[in-house]
Amino acid sequence: MAYETNMYEGMIAETVSMTGANGDFINAYMARPLGAGPFPAIVMVHHMPGWDEWYREATRKMAHHGYIAISPDLYHRAGHGSVDDVAAKVRSGGGMPDDQVVADLAGAMNHVRSLSYCNGKVGIFGTCSGGRHAYLTACRAPGFDAVCDLWGGRVVMTAAELSAKQPVAPIDYTKDLSCPLLGLFGEEDKFPSPDQVALHEAELKKYGKNYEFHMYPNAGHGFFYYHVGAYRVEQAVDGWKKVFAFLEKNLK
Repeated sequence: MAYETNMYEGMIAETVSMTGANGDFINAYMARPLGAGPFPAIVMVHHMPGWDEWYREATRKMAHHGYIAISPDLYHRAGHGSVDDVAAKVRSGGGMPDDQVVADLAGAMNHVRSLSYCNGKVGIFGTCSGGRHAYLTACRAPGFDAVCDLWGGRVVMTAAELSAKQPVAPIDYTKDLSCPLLGLFGEEDKFPSPDQVALHEAELKKYGKNYEFHMYPNAGHGFFYYHVGAYRVEQAVDGWKKVFAFLEKNLK
C-alpha cells in the first residue's frame, strides 16, 4: 500500500465465533480496517502446523492492506490447548475430512460477505495444506472471487494417497474452478514438486482457467515463514507483492 504521512490508519482484530460445517460454531480470528468501507474480504486458511501466530499476523497484514480477513480454526473440533499439541492430535487422526473443511471455509465466506462493510467480493488464501484446502474449496464451494494457493501440497495425489477423509484429489475438481487463481511455488519443494505443479498447470490449461503460476528458484516449502530456516527474503518479498497485486486486481 502507498503511505502518506497524513493518512488515517486503524484496525480491529479479535477472536469471533462463526458457523461452520453441520451448523457447528467454531472460533475464527478476524481483522478488519476501521472505517465505513466497503472493503473486500479474504478467508485465510491455516496450514498443517495449525491455527498459529503466523496466521494471526498474516490475517492482520491483510487488514492492514484494506481487507476484512477471517481465519477459522479448522482444528476447533479436536479440542483446545497449545497449537502444537492440537495439530499433533489432528495429524495422528489422519487429518480433517475434506468435506468438513470445505464447509467450514464456505461458512467463513458467508460470514464476511454478510457484513455491512463488505463490498461483496471474497477471496481465499492458504499456504501448505491451507493452499490445498483453498484450492479445493474454490473449486467446490461457489462464490469465491479469487484464490491464492501458496505451495499447496497434495493437490496432485496418487491413488495410494487417497483416503476416506480425502477421497478425491483437488486437481480432479479443476473443471469446477470458477475464479482466478494465483499459485506461488519453490523449485526446491517436494510437496508439491515442480513436476506436480506442472501437472496442475496442464489441467488448468486443459479447462481454460484464469490463472498465474510463479516458480521461485532457490526456494523450497514455506519460503514466506520468517521464523524458520525455509525463509527466503527476496522470494518472500516478491511473493507478497504478487499476492497483493492479484487481490487488488480481482477484489477491489
